[in-house]
Amino acid sequence: MALKELLVHVDSGARTTERRDLAFLLARRFGAQVSGWFAENEALGASLVGRRGRSDMDRAAEAARLAFEASARAAGLEAGWWRLEPGEPRHLIDHTTIRCRYTDLAIFGQHDDRESWVPEELVEEVVVGCGRPALVVPAFGRFPDVGKRVVVAWDGSREAARALHDGLPLMREAQSVTLLAFQRPSAGPPGPLPHLDVAAHLAAHGVTARYERVFVGELGPTDTLLNRCAEVGADLIVMGARPQRGLPLQDGGSLRELLRQMTAPVLLSH
Repeated sequence: MALKELLVHVDSGARTTERRDLAFLLARRFGAQVSGWFAENEALGASLVGRRGRSDMDRAAEAARLAFEASARAAGLEAGWWRLEPGEPRHLIDHTTIRCRYTDLAIFGQHDDRESWVPEELVEEVVVGCGRPALVVPAFGRFPDVGKRVVVAWDGSREAARALHDGLPLMREAQSVTLLAFQRPSAGPPGPLPHLDVAAHLAAHGVTARYERVFVGELGPTDTLLNRCAEVGADLIVMGARPQRGLPLQDGGSLRELLRQMTAPVLLSH
């Protein structure tokens, strides 16, 4: 898949700059078009009764647009701009999901309880519902680039296969790719399938990966993945997104829990 159209979520939060600049860098790298998608809650934080007035939201959207377009010009890009009209959380989630179906990669920020500009479940529901990959940028830390040191979470599932292929454009120029193959200890003889080599499949696409088999035990997949990412200094995690399960072979937990714990940008596909 070639990345030719990028969409980045924009709000009034301080971390918009981080994901905006990353979107611009990827647009230059791939020769892609990039558009900003301004969408915010009407509610004030977690309040169920407090609402911002229309004039306040109009001013916020205009300030965000001017900043976005000025940064695009400084980066030598012609960027598009979309504003979602204010509404309830369900309105924001549903319309964002639909918009993301018309892009090659959508870029979001990790939910931050300090700045509740969007529903906490936005990223989870968009990833599951839009049919396109999403790149989620952590709420803490600096991430001027992605795809130099990649960790792939693999378990052979449909979602993992989808993420692996959606992540190929970001892996082809990587300095290192670590493929963590999550497995449970075998309880019997191998099945009828021939030997399947996901590392060889990546090599056919020009990506050299270090294969590491991981047996799920006392240390759960989430901790195993994040620990390995810290060890290699990963700037990108590639994994399939499965609601209610999260990481490969994880019993209990959820994708939302992973999104709360992430320490590096994550490319998710469903």
